[in-house]
Amino acid sequence: MKIGFIGLGNMGAPMATNLAKAGHSVTGYDVAGTTAEGVTMAPDAVTAAAGQDVVITMLPNGAILRAVAAEVIPAMGTGATLIDCSTVDVDSARAVATDAKAAGLLSVDAPVSGGIGGAAAGTLTFMAGGSAAAFAAAKPLFDIMGQKAVHCGEAGAGQAAKICNNMILGATMIATCEAFALADKLGLDRQKMFDVASTSSGYSWSMNAYCPAPGVGPDSPADNGYAPGFAAELMLKDLGLSQQAAEAVDADTPMGARALELYRQFVEDEDGKGKDFSAMLPRFSRRGRS
Repeated sequence: MKIGFIGLGNMGAPMATNLAKAGHSVTGYDVAGTTAEGVTMAPDAVTAAAGQDVVITMLPNGAILRAVAAEVIPAMGTGATLIDCSTVDVDSARAVATDAKAAGLLSVDAPVSGGIGGAAAGTLTFMAGGSAAAFAAAKPLFDIMGQKAVHCGEAGAGQAAKICNNMILGATMIATCEAFALADKLGLDRQKMFDVASTSSGYSWSMNAYCPAPGVGPDSPADNGYAPGFAAELMLKDLGLSQQAAEAVDADTPMGARALELYRQFVEDEDGKGKDFSAMLPRFSRRGRS
């Protein structure tokens, strides 16, 4: 396929590289001038999108997505597919899908889970929203960039799944970090804490696959000084999207709201910016009961 890839940041660049390594012709553009291995660079987004079978975007937020879509949709040919892998608000995803459909394009909102490591390894999970035909068109590319793709429903459903999933993740990571900090102060060995919780009712992805305690469980950012696999400021963004969505549909999400408050404090008022979201553990370890 001929693919345009717009947004070659920490996630987009390795995703584009994997597509190129699989034999696709990939033309890329990033406003910051970043590049990706095997990707031919274009001078602007419109050039990257023009004449392509598929255009993939990986962008920071809904406002930027809407602006880029307004530029590239007119440059794409009828029947081409627009795949947005950004994590944005549901309204922006649906608005772009409406514009794409009006232009005769297929479109999929397909945010990802798996972080920078998953992007590099080609093991991402895609949560996709759009028509069955659009998902079928995108699926071969999802299979290159990831290990799983779930068709969640119509336009916006991929974003809905992503923000609900990450609301769970944010809340469970906080609970996991709190538990380790409490265990420390109770004199309980961290390995023993892990051995119990990871094989009983405390089991969770935050505990078992991404343990925030260094030297415990599988390798995780905690074993690398909390250098981000998934940065705390990205978790803050996703929790903000979840609460924006909750307000829009009048959903009661007190745990999600509290997780948002804690990550906002951690990132904006403490030292969390630039650290992995699991760095909440040393944050709790330093604090007493207030």
